Amino acid sequence: MGENHPECPERLGAINDQLLITGLLDFMDAYDAPFATIEQIGRAHTTLYVDEIIAQSPEEGYHFVDPDTKMNPHTVRAALRAAGAAVKATDLVLEGKASTAFCSIRPPGHHAERAAVMGFCFFNNVAVGIRHALDVHGIERIALIDFDVHHGNGSEDIFHDDERVLMCSIFEQGIYPFSGDQPKGPNMVNVGLPSRSKSEQFREAVETHWLPALEAFKPQMLYISAGFDAHREDDMGNLGLVEADYEWVTKKLVQVANQFCDGRIISCLEGGYVLSSLARSAVAHIKVLIGADD
Repeated sequence: MGENHPECPERLGAINDQLLITGLLDFMDAYDAPFATIEQIGRAHTTLYVDEIIAQSPEEGYHFVDPDTKMNPHTVRAALRAAGAAVKATDLVLEGKASTAFCSIRPPGHHAERAAVMGFCFFNNVAVGIRHALDVHGIERIALIDFDVHHGNGSEDIFHDDERVLMCSIFEQGIYPFSGDQPKGPNMVNVGLPSRSKSEQFREAVETHWLPALEAFKPQMLYISAGFDAHREDDMGNLGLVEADYEWVTKKLVQVANQFCDGRIISCLEGGYVLSSLARSAVAHIKVLIGADD
């Protein structure tokens, strides 16, 4: 998105380097993300919206689609691959070739509404994956967990009237996108945290609100919108989480997945913009997902 933009290519490099340094890559299978098809994208977005995004792709330079989000000639290809990663991960997990998957992808997706670009997001990657699981594989109940510092307004916009999906989220109150305090549907478990909330408030929200809702819903799969910008070192928000919190919440979600979902979890990268804290937090999360924390 241009020089000095927080949503930069180095984000994925930082995660990969940390996985390499910690030796976790030796325990993981790597896949190239395919391009999502228009049909797959269209399960989460309107056809008109998809056509408009593709049509806005510039031949050179940059094109602003909102004040914070801009496209270059390669953006559409990258966005299609990011959504395609969620589809590929869904197929791998439901075909029994993996029990968990982490999609190390950009651009992120959880702000992209059914018919609107927002907040560095073009296609809602996790929503495309979830709808693929529901509509193609026939899964009946899916839980979406979003722990990004910013409310996943796009995911809520897409799923608020879909009773097959339970969405549980935490976010910092009073910051972009200035939503979430009033859930759009009964299948939304939104917990806004005051600025400067730390581990105690986050963990209490998970224990008090998320886990009982998940227990009652009994999902058959878990998807995670894994944003790491609630870390205390990340200046995109004002929460005070640390790597241990991402490790802790992932362990809680693995327990839910083992109880109800045959261990099936798909995690898609969302935010996290300070490279060091992003890499450490993502690897703490991935370590638990692949069972290397024992």
